[in-house]
Amino acid sequence: MPKYIFNKDTLNYEEYTSSGRLKLVKGLLFFAVSVAAAALYLWFYVAVLGCDLPKTAFLKKTNARLNSRLELLNRDLDSDAEYLESLQSRDNDIYRSVFGMAQIPAEVRNAGFGGVNRYAYLAAIDRTGLMTRTEVRLDVLTKKAYLQSNSFDEIESVAKKAGDMAVCIPSMPPVVPDRNIYHISSSFGYRSDPFTGQKKRHTGTDFACEVGNKVFATADGVVESVRTSSYGYGKFVVVDHGFGYKTRYAHLSRIDVEQGMTVTRGTLIGLTGNSGRSSGPHLHYEVIYMGNYVNPMNYMDLAMSVDEYAQVTEKASAPAGNPA
Repeated sequence: MPKYIFNKDTLNYEEYTSSGRLKLVKGLLFFAVSVAAAALYLWFYVAVLGCDLPKTAFLKKTNARLNSRLELLNRDLDSDAEYLESLQSRDNDIYRSVFGMAQIPAEVRNAGFGGVNRYAYLAAIDRTGLMTRTEVRLDVLTKKAYLQSNSFDEIESVAKKAGDMAVCIPSMPPVVPDRNIYHISSSFGYRSDPFTGQKKRHTGTDFACEVGNKVFATADGVVESVRTSSYGYGKFVVVDHGFGYKTRYAHLSRIDVEQGMTVTRGTLIGLTGNSGRSSGPHLHYEVIYMGNYVNPMNYMDLAMSVDEYAQVTEKASAPAGNPA
């Protein structure tokens, strides 16, 4: 609507027209006042009232929701980690032990997470560190689960051969179980050393007998080593039976097997003797399980009849394709 002003000279109301420059100045002034008012309002809203801007409030709400999800995920990871640890314990202490398999060391299970910082890309966006910790835990559990899966696959493969395990356990005496031929001169455990008199651990069972008595493999296996020395075990043989079992036959006078040779329960190993560090003719017999010496008496059946023993040895000595 046009504006009118009173002209004193003509005594009439005349239409008022302002210059373009004045209009521009007024517009800029109005704009500046509006911006200042908006800035003042924004300062009062944020600084005095302590309120967030709409976009900031939205981002905070979204961040809180994501953090809640990460916290829930970490609780699930706690449960998964606890369950995985129980699997690892059973794997080492039960499953692998039953089948004579070496345990997986903790340093192997936990290896591969040091060195280069693989999570540097999260530093700029993860001020609390929650996202980085969650990412690390996921990687650790994934690697451990993969290793555990491989272990179970290995155990499954061995378990399929569990039927073979029975013939690989050293369950029969290394000499004919006739008490007229031998007697136990020294048992497994601590004893007085026959040479020094000092208390010393005896790692096997001694069968005292005449030189020349036959010594037989107590289970199926492969001859790991054949050695001869003028001290210690003298002439001796070590057989690896698999499933964590090994046996040693020491102080022999003759050896009838060779390294790498496959033997079965009842195969002739050699003859008893008095070689090495020995106080008299005898067979020193050891059972080694998972690298540790164990009491042979816990495995062999000395009540086995002589006839039954002969059947085993005859079967082992029969030519292939012509069973006794």
